This record gives sequence, C-alpha cells and structure tokens, in this order.
Amino acid sequence: MKAKGPQFIRFLKPIIEVLRESGGSGTSSEVTDKVIERLNIPDEEQSVILKSGQSRVYNQVHWARMYLVSGGILDSSKRGVWTLTEEGNKIDLGTFDSLVFFKTVAKRYKKKKAEKTETQDDEMTDEQPDEHDVDYGTDLLEVIKSLPPAGFERLCQRLLRENGFEQVTVTGKSGDGGIDGIGILQVNKFVSFTVLFQCKRYQGSVTPSQVRDFRGAMEGRADKGIIITTGVFTVEAKKEARRDGAKPIELVNGDDLVELFESLELGVTPRTTYEVDQKFFDEYRT
Repeated sequence: MKAKGPQFIRFLKPIIEVLRESGGSGTSSEVTDKVIERLNIPDEEQSVILKSGQSRVYNQVHWARMYLVSGGILDSSKRGVWTLTEEGNKIDLGTFDSLVFFKTVAKRYKKKKAEKTETQDDEMTDEQPDEHDVDYGTDLLEVIKSLPPAGFERLCQRLLRENGFEQVTVTGKSGDGGIDGIGILQVNKFVSFTVLFQCKRYQGSVTPSQVRDFRGAMEGRADKGIIITTGVFTVEAKKEARRDGAKPIELVNGDDLVELFESLELGVTPRTTYEVDQKFFDEYRT
C-alpha cells in the first residue's frame, strides 16, 4: 500500500530531535548528517541522484526543513544555520504527527497561493521546485558541471590560489591514484603544508572507499589532502576523512563551492542575490 504524503515527511521529527539534542541549533550539514545517521540511511540510498544533480536524500531533508520553517518550527533568519523557534522548543514530539503537520502547512501555503492549482500534498514529488529554493546556486553548479574535466581542474586550481595556496599545480595525470594536483599552504613564516587535491566533477556521492583510495595515493607525498566535488559526500565518507590516526582530508562539496564563489565573488555578479557570470567559465571550457 502506498504511503500517504511525500517521502520527505519522514525527516520532520528527526530534524527537531537532532536540533534539541544539539542545543537548539546546528549547521545545515551537521543536522543533515545526524538525521541520516539517526535513520540509518545506507550509502546506497544517499547516492541516489535526482535529475537536478542533487542527492535525493539531501533534497528530501531540505524539503522537510522548508516545511518546518513554514510551520513556525524553525527559524531561517541566519543562512546556513537551522534554529528551533520558541514553538519548536515547546512542541510535544510524543504527539507530533508528521503527516498531519505536513497537510496543515500545505493547506496554509495553498491558501496564500490560491492562484496556483497544483496540489501540494500527497501528489508532491521531490523534483518539484519552490520559488524560495530556486537561486543562483543551482545555476552555478550546473555551469560548473558542464565544464570539461581539465577545465574543472583549472577552476579548482584558481579557487585554491584565491584561498591562500601557493605553487598550485594541476598534474592532470591518469593512473596517479586520483590525484589531480598539488599545492603549498603557507600558514605562517615557520609552518607550511604540502597538500594534494582531487577534483570530482560529477553528480554522484563520494563514498568512503574513494576517500580511502585518495589517502592511499597521498602516502609519503603530502601532509594533507582535499577532495573537491560538485556532488555530495556520504556520512561514512565524512567519517573516513576525519578518522583518528589517518592523514586528514578536507571535503568540499557542491554547496561549499557555491559559498566559496560567493565569498570571493568569482564567476558570480552580486545583485539582490547572485547571478552566474557565464563569461568567467569560458576559458575553462577548452
């Protein structure tokens, strides 16, 4: 029998629980990872990608967050940080019904958007866009993913240089254990690190085995590593990157890339929001 309501409602209650356990607030990635762990969602499911290029699971968590904001449970005033409102802290989770909550918020939303005739309850799909969620970030990632592999590697080289790395070189060698380049991070006059980086321009999820393979390729060659992807990292991949006793590997996903371009104002033109600067990426297409 088909379950009522969209699949994302399974994340409504766990998000509230995780935020309460975290003191009432948490970053988007922290909350998402803890919710995925709480529900024991396997890597295989985390790796399912929608046509938009987003992870299906992450997309569903995002939808759940949006409904919690609309329902007055979460405060969205600070970007990147999910915070429980006073109502969110008081709501009785023992009697909380995710389907009832969803239908209540959806009904309220439809009243505000009376001119829209599309049903926004049980027939809603994960692919449906919402005007509050469509922004320059989606366009930016689409442009980046359209670049050829060599262009994406040079783009990552540019980003590393803009963030203080020196002597950044793209190796571009096949059969090099997935290593795409090397650079030096000069912390101060006395301390510097050799850093190897890997560029993954695709829509899927990076798995823990891929992190381990990259670490193996680093052995004896660098102090730290960076994996940059337009996709996402599974929860287990993140754990592997932080594993005690192993060389640390920094993970940069698609959302992180968008924030980097925004902070550096590279490839985006500041308006009321940001627009993708298509000309910036032309030199990386060849």
